[in-house]
Amino acid sequence: MFEIKNRQPTSEEKKQIEDYKKIIFEGFKLSVKKSVPKEIAGLLVDEEFGSAVLRDAKKNGLTFAMPVEKSGQEEFDFDYGDNFAKHIEEFDPTFVKVLVRYNPEGDASLNKRQLLRLKKLSDYLAQKKKPFLFELIVPALPTQLSKLGGSKEVYDTELRPKLMVTSLKEIQAAGVEPSIWKLEGVDKPEAAKAVVKQAQSNGRKAGVITLGRGESKEKVQEWLRVGAKIPGIIGFAVGRTIFWQPLADYRTGKVNRKEAVEKVAQNYIEFTELWLNECKRS
Repeated sequence: MFEIKNRQPTSEEKKQIEDYKKIIFEGFKLSVKKSVPKEIAGLLVDEEFGSAVLRDAKKNGLTFAMPVEKSGQEEFDFDYGDNFAKHIEEFDPTFVKVLVRYNPEGDASLNKRQLLRLKKLSDYLAQKKKPFLFELIVPALPTQLSKLGGSKEVYDTELRPKLMVTSLKEIQAAGVEPSIWKLEGVDKPEAAKAVVKQAQSNGRKAGVITLGRGESKEKVQEWLRVGAKIPGIIGFAVGRTIFWQPLADYRTGKVNRKEAVEKVAQNYIEFTELWLNECKRS
């Protein structure tokens, strides 16, 4: 949104980004005040631009997750190196979250490096009895796409669900044990069931939540309808799909701050109502 690439934000940009995170948080709180049950609502925010939000969430007894990965890079690594534990303990989030890009047919040495770091985190969280939220993205390799005629849609429908199952299996085999897997949505119920089966293999109790991945509102709604009917899929995580347009409109002056907050809240309420209604039907 701020078109910041390959550089650090200026102090003015940092203030603006922090403020935009507060707008999203205000929208979240408004949605809870209006109709979203507090006990099923949660938020994810980073320490770099959202430390004020993290502290407010903790103070108000809200469920929140905090990421520990370095943002914007292909290979998972800790944001604060070996000091990651100190930062987790300072904010004491409900969940500790990582975002990992992992393709089982990708660079084997890169995958191995990531797994070693993730095992270190998984062991620490198990020792501290702190729930581990693992966001897995399985990016398409150029070779995989070319075999599918370059179609990202075919990759998402046909190949990615199988690669997700293999990825989960390899990550688990490396001794990494998330409490919740945050996974890209799938189109077919049988694909969703296969993912859950692997997440809960060998008696594991891990749940799965569907990731919005910045997709259109319609696509996310489609994924949630599939997920809500599958035992083991316990919720959803939607970010940009909820807040991007209200913030973009606020940035260009199309709406004021109060209107942006209300729109963020309304978008979250709509997805929550859809999820709860679909769960009742299943």
